[in-house]
Amino acid sequence: MKWVEKQAKTVEEAVEMALRELKIKKEQAEIEVLEEGNRGILGFLSRAARVKVMVKDNPGEKAFEFVKGIAKHFNLEPKIRLQEENDTIKIDFEGKNVGVLIGKHGSTLDAIQYLTSLVANRGVENHKRIILDAENYRRKREEALEKLAKNMAKKVKETKKSIVLEPMLPNERRIIHTALQGDSMVNTRSIGEEPHRRVIISLK
Repeated sequence: MKWVEKQAKTVEEAVEMALRELKIKKEQAEIEVLEEGNRGILGFLSRAARVKVMVKDNPGEKAFEFVKGIAKHFNLEPKIRLQEENDTIKIDFEGKNVGVLIGKHGSTLDAIQYLTSLVANRGVENHKRIILDAENYRRKREEALEKLAKNMAKKVKETKKSIVLEPMLPNERRIIHTALQGDSMVNTRSIGEEPHRRVIISLK
């Protein structure tokens, strides 16, 4: 964490000096008063005020630097877009060969997302939700899973037989469940242990 110590006639002056040197606003700083300072007889200064001003950890900046390092590890130089919305940080990768960051069914992307969340939220009071995407993979995958769910539900109704889907990540199984929760003719449930947990679609 970057910090400076400053002293001046008053705490306020010392803080202002520190903020100017760090080039940050007061809300971006953690301020520790080391000496209040006081004045001697007839108003003469006997002890200066002294403060320590630290730059608050910024989850967005930490997340950005981390994923940039990950991309470099894969020998990639993608365009990285970061967007902060309330308690959520969205990071998108765009460019050549970013598919290697996705992995099979998004497994690599989810792993990077998990690690990024750990890094970005370390030592931070207000936890930020991190969402990583690459070339709109998550939206495309969600649409594909919703279509799969409806097609398999139709098949179950036609054959009167249950269907067991391939193993999926928790968030992907959730998409299947959500897509069919309004269907009055079929049920969905998950079976098995991670990472081989699957969704079963059956008649009610």
